[in-house]
Amino acid sequence: MHERGASVRELIAENEALRRQLSSLIDQAESNHAIMMRHQAFDLELVGAGSFRELVETIFRELPIVSSLDIVTLSLVDTGADIYTVMHKLGMDFETLPDLLFCEYQDALGYDLAGATPKPVLGLYNPALHNMAFPQPPAGLASVALVPLLRNKRLLGSLNLGSRDPGRFTPILGTDFVEHMGSIIAICLENVISNEMLKYIGLTDALTGVYNRRYMDRRLGEEIARARRQAYRLSCMYIDVDHFKQVNDTWGHQSGDDVLREVAARIKAELRMSDALGRFGGEEFVVVLIDADLDSASLVAQRIRASVADQPFVVGEGQMLSVSVSIGVATLDDFERDHPIEGVAQQLVAQADQALYAAKVNGRNRVVAYG
Repeated sequence: MHERGASVRELIAENEALRRQLSSLIDQAESNHAIMMRHQAFDLELVGAGSFRELVETIFRELPIVSSLDIVTLSLVDTGADIYTVMHKLGMDFETLPDLLFCEYQDALGYDLAGATPKPVLGLYNPALHNMAFPQPPAGLASVALVPLLRNKRLLGSLNLGSRDPGRFTPILGTDFVEHMGSIIAICLENVISNEMLKYIGLTDALTGVYNRRYMDRRLGEEIARARRQAYRLSCMYIDVDHFKQVNDTWGHQSGDDVLREVAARIKAELRMSDALGRFGGEEFVVVLIDADLDSASLVAQRIRASVADQPFVVGEGQMLSVSVSIGVATLDDFERDHPIEGVAQQLVAQADQALYAAKVNGRNRVVAYG
């Protein structure tokens, strides 16, 4: 009887253990399912990103939450700073994205590039080895995973994951999951960067590399709206290359193109990153100066005029050519919110154009302010 009672108790205990084990397995399955659903939702957000900014912000905002990470950084190979330059010109503020990193060469990413396709690197955090991937590491960072972003065997960059848990990323862990994540991000990056490049090309003058008129019309409207909201001055310069037809007629159109490219470069050298330079067509350029009143804009215009006139241009086979520009300057003084922005923008450019006309009538190679 005693043995029978003991046997029943053992069966009850075994049954309870099995129940606990089953409950644990169910909990684990539900947890895994929830994790899988979060990652699927994350993948959909990545695929749905319509711009470079949206994609990068999604990665930095969602991935630390979805994967319980303490830091995520993204390193991109950007030889010649093409990506950085284009995204900046399209209005991206990189100061708000300190974990978006750019490197000139693939070697800086920290992978073994000898022969085989780079694989994820998992292990304990080492400041000496990982300072490029984590220039601002959180306190207590313990383990990291560097995930190569590959498209058609081309290394686009690296997704860098960090955790304060030393056991989170170890060399013995499987890498299928992070490789899948890396492939999704690589595809999305390639797509949005290509789209942004095409957008930039569509907004850029092919000859000089500065913005075209379509972009400047849009940008001027945006800046007028911003100037109204923030109550600062906005100025516009209309610039024309003096006697440009004579350059083409005397030296040929190739030399004329060289002159336009060099004029654009000299104008740009006198501007701030926040200002915008566009070619309106032919030998005409327009500049939008942010937070600049008429006096300060006129000083910038004088610097531009001098930079063109004081240094001869090299054309043809080394011939030296003197070039000058005339500049009209106008400043936004219509802050009435009930006036349509498009009309205000057209008026501002027209005022700068009128000032330019006065500069040409009065002898060229000079700056005239409207009003």
